[in-house]
Amino acid sequence: MQLYGKILLVEDDASLAQWVQEYLQGQGFEVCHEARGDQAVAVAKQSQPDLILLDLMLPGLDGISVCKEIRRTSQVPIIMLTAQGEELDEVIGLEVGANDYLVKPIRPRALLARIKGQLQRTETTSKADNLMEFGRLHLNLDANRAVLDNQEIDLSSNEFAMLWYLAQNAGRIINRDEAFRQLKGREYDGLDRWFDVMISVLRKKLGDDTASPKRIKTAWGKGYLFVADAWE
Repeated sequence: MQLYGKILLVEDDASLAQWVQEYLQGQGFEVCHEARGDQAVAVAKQSQPDLILLDLMLPGLDGISVCKEIRRTSQVPIIMLTAQGEELDEVIGLEVGANDYLVKPIRPRALLARIKGQLQRTETTSKADNLMEFGRLHLNLDANRAVLDNQEIDLSSNEFAMLWYLAQNAGRIINRDEAFRQLKGREYDGLDRWFDVMISVLRKKLGDDTASPKRIKTAWGKGYLFVADAWE
C-alpha cells in the first residue's frame, strides 16, 4: 500500500484513538499515537509528522498549550479535536495556530477529507510572486512574514495564509465557499466559523478598526474585501 504521510494522534481516549489509528492506517497513513499532552511536544519533535491530530482535553497539558508549544518551532498542520459545544475553545485553538478543527463524534470520511485537505495545501506551491507590498504593509511568503509600519506582525501560519490569500485577491470580494476550497481544501459546511475568526484576528493584529474596518472590509452577505490602497 502506498504511504501517504505520517500522522501524530494525540488523544487520551483509548477506544477513539484505536479506531482512528486503525482507520487511517487502512487509508495508507503511518500513525503514531500519544495519550498525554505533556509528552506530545517531545514526540512531535522526535517523530516529525506530516500532520498532527490534537485532542483539546488531555492529561498533563491541554491541547491549546500543546499547540502553542509546537508552533514555537514548527508549522506542521494541526487539526484539533473538540467536544460538542466547546465553541470558545475552537476559536482559541485557531487563534494559537491550529489549522482546522473537528467536533466529536468524529466521522471517518470527514476526518479523512480534513487530513487530505491540509496535506494538499502543504504540498501546493503558490504560483504568485513571493513578495507583495501595499504601502506600509510588506508580505514575504517564503518567511511567512508580515511587516506593517516597519514592525513585524506576529501571525500564525494559518493567519498569514489567510492574509496572503486576501492580498493576492486585493479588490475582489472573497466569500466563505471560495476561502474554504482554497485554504482548507474542502467545502464550507454552512456552520464553521473559521473564516470569520481569521478575519477578526487579522483586523486586530493589523490595527484595522473592528467597528468600521477600512483595510479588510465586510461586504455584507457576500464576504470580505482586502483594500489595496488602505495601507498608505
